[in-house]
Amino acid sequence: MHTSIATVSLSGSLTEKLAAAARAGFGGVEIFENDLLASPLTPEEVRARCADLGLSIDLYQPLRDVEAVRDDVFARNLRRARHKFALMRRLGADTVLVCSSVSPDAVDDDSLAIRQLAQLADTAQEFGIKVAYEALAWGRHVNTYDHAWRIVEAAGHPALGVCLDSFHILSRGSAPEDLAGIADIPGEKIFFLQLADAPLLAMDVLQWSRHYRCFPGQGGFDLVGLLRRVLAAGYRGPLSLEVFNDVFRQADAGSTAVDAHRSLLLLREAAGAGVLPPAVVPTGIAFAELLTPDAEPVTALLTALGFTRAARHRGKPVDLWQRGEARILVNTAATARRDGIRLAAIGLESPDPAGAARRAEALLAPVLPRRRGPEDVPLDAVAAPDGTELFFCAPASASTAATASASAAAFAPASDVPELPDWRADFAELPDAPATSATRIDHLALTQPWHHFDEATLFHRGVLGLTAEESVDLADPYGLLRSRAVADADGSVRIALSVGAAPSDDTVHAQHIALATDDVVAAARCFREAGGRLLPVPANYYDDLAARYEFADGELETYRELGILYDRDAHGAFRHWYTETVGRVFFELVQRDPGYQGYGAVNAPVRLAVQHARR
Repeated sequence: MHTSIATVSLSGSLTEKLAAAARAGFGGVEIFENDLLASPLTPEEVRARCADLGLSIDLYQPLRDVEAVRDDVFARNLRRARHKFALMRRLGADTVLVCSSVSPDAVDDDSLAIRQLAQLADTAQEFGIKVAYEALAWGRHVNTYDHAWRIVEAAGHPALGVCLDSFHILSRGSAPEDLAGIADIPGEKIFFLQLADAPLLAMDVLQWSRHYRCFPGQGGFDLVGLLRRVLAAGYRGPLSLEVFNDVFRQADAGSTAVDAHRSLLLLREAAGAGVLPPAVVPTGIAFAELLTPDAEPVTALLTALGFTRAARHRGKPVDLWQRGEARILVNTAATARRDGIRLAAIGLESPDPAGAARRAEALLAPVLPRRRGPEDVPLDAVAAPDGTELFFCAPASASTAATASASAAAFAPASDVPELPDWRADFAELPDAPATSATRIDHLALTQPWHHFDEATLFHRGVLGLTAEESVDLADPYGLLRSRAVADADGSVRIALSVGAAPSDDTVHAQHIALATDDVVAAARCFREAGGRLLPVPANYYDDLAARYEFADGELETYRELGILYDRDAHGAFRHWYTETVGRVFFELVQRDPGYQGYGAVNAPVRLAVQHARR
């Protein structure tokens, strides 16, 4: 059972789409008619190109508005079909998708539709072609899969079967019991299966389908349940994606195809129809790495935040700055771009780094080559969709995790997992590194390129095994930002993914590191006294806080003085403040009550407005 993708799902010319599908590992394609019509290649040349790329042509589509019409209209439709069947023979495609009619010429007469579809199948059979009949969710008279099957069953023609499309089935709000009829369709009569997810929206179903479909796992449909039913019925054909999406049509075809294939591999795994290396959920954040052409601005900021330069890489221009359990690497390699500081890499503590890398590679994450000296610790690393490098690291030992100093013990190999190399062995500790107060990385916030938000969510969920929370919209002065957090079960790893308000929005480049502290007020005072610049917060914000919450005497005034923001839910409070942005990075200090699981999203519009004003 190979994977396939409709060319309409990707951007670019037909040849670009075919090449992208092949590079991503698909075994076949559906040729969308408009793509062929616009191509300078002949059908024979397209057939040869697909063969060279190792792609089968699994479907040609669509043939529209054929059935349930007057005889004279059907005669014209049959003439049109003959031309398409001849073209398909040249192309090497043996299955055509016929959509249920939306034509005003169509009448509500199943017996007429049965007779005419049987005639169509007779003609197709002359060319060695099968007809896959699909019920469009907005079909004029046939708009459910079971109605389409009743027509196909009654026609009783060996060259006529059904095409099941997840969007057309699930967009109608089908309950599990509504899908029970799939079991009544013999597997050999399911000629094709098209898969697409979609966010759950209340809108016209045609517009929903044409603009908002997405890849499996990126929407709200139960594709796993549907796929299990189709496979249980005996279907053994391709698993094919047909996704109409405005964003995908503008995005790079190569990365979109990889995202698409990854989604199918994960869907197949979830449905029990495929095996992947098991997910290895990270247990902590080992480090965040900042890449900069000039270390001075970031080291001044880190110093004000209470970090100390604790160690130096033995063979590279990388310094380790540490405060408690929070570790920041500052990399001044020559490859650093001139556009300022950026968050380039994340170290994820993993109980099985090699296993985590195997799953990532199986799910098409690019494995990153490393320039490593003979004494360097071997570390597996892959690239996330936004280009951030992810290193899978052995977890720190209990004794190392507990210490807040940069003593020798902090750089010794982890004794509880002696078989796993410790990344810190690449660093030589510096003398007289002072002890620092307890701090750890609470979460990382990564703003994604505009076209890759859903891909990033699926990557972190499927590849890393993190759980995705609900997506939220954040008001920005120039539009809306979408944000979605992924985390492990106990919150040891939290990553907030967001996307800018528009493709050209400068917020695409903003990233931040949130540090946890037990006393956000003391941390703010220390930062200010050390010369750090807190992000100022408008007085109007605190007037609103006074209206929404009751505070102890002097508490709100302290927050106002220091630019501390506040949120509260049923489980606890959240206090946080921000530094000014340096390059493309800023820091956040957070103090969260144990029950509070959010990120202070209600305060994001204030922070964004101030950052825009100061940019």
